[in-house]
Amino acid sequence: MDGTVSLAVRGAVAEIALAAGPLNLVTRPLLRDLNAAIRDLAGRAGIRCVILHGGEGRAFCAGSDIREFADLRADASEHKILFEDMVLRNLARLPMPTIAAIDGPALGGGLELALACDLRVLRRGVAVGLTESRLGGLAGNGSVRLTRLVGPARAKEMLFTGETISDEQALAWGVVNRIADGSALDAARAMAATIAARGPVSNRLAKALVDAAQDQALDAALCASTVAQQAIFDSSDLHTGVAAFFAKREPEFDGR
Repeated sequence: MDGTVSLAVRGAVAEIALAAGPLNLVTRPLLRDLNAAIRDLAGRAGIRCVILHGGEGRAFCAGSDIREFADLRADASEHKILFEDMVLRNLARLPMPTIAAIDGPALGGGLELALACDLRVLRRGVAVGLTESRLGGLAGNGSVRLTRLVGPARAKEMLFTGETISDEQALAWGVVNRIADGSALDAARAMAATIAARGPVSNRLAKALVDAAQDQALDAALCASTVAQQAIFDSSDLHTGVAAFFAKREPEFDGR
């Protein structure tokens, strides 16, 4: 790793911090380090939630380092597009819930990173946007993910104008899940603690089913839900939860 990303694990919650300078610009080294952290976490059964945040940077991530664009033309897919899309796909496909904690601007490729997470917590007063059209660029991955969140008309407005939107607008449109009056990272940590206390088998299967609801035909998604429900009844987590309910105590799930 090139030191542009740091990974910390505290109990059942992992934190990926971007550490690529004040603006946390998306570069090839950052993408390599982020992908390594994602690969590390993907196989860890004990991790119940992952937080992605901007570390010490002024921005969560201010987008791509456009200095890399000068040498990219016909070979852009080879040197940037395909690798960046793969990293975003890998982030979105982490089996456990993920939260983007946005304490500074998330612009262009930075918002694309946040959109690849399951949930987004935004610090009050921080703007977000897919700003690529200002430079004549395009948020390819972000165009698709944003549309699934906010619908085509709102996505087109953000993409066509390249303007940022306020915290309240981001919440009203569904770009973010919550606004934090203080630190978005602190709010994300509180949310992650709640998620980590819930059934980990349930949460992983719920994530898979919600994704299937968008990616598959209705009947195929419902078939997947039947299989997932059987997996829940086969798990020890459900029976641990039921026993805790009758004993009037909080369950302690083991993720099996």
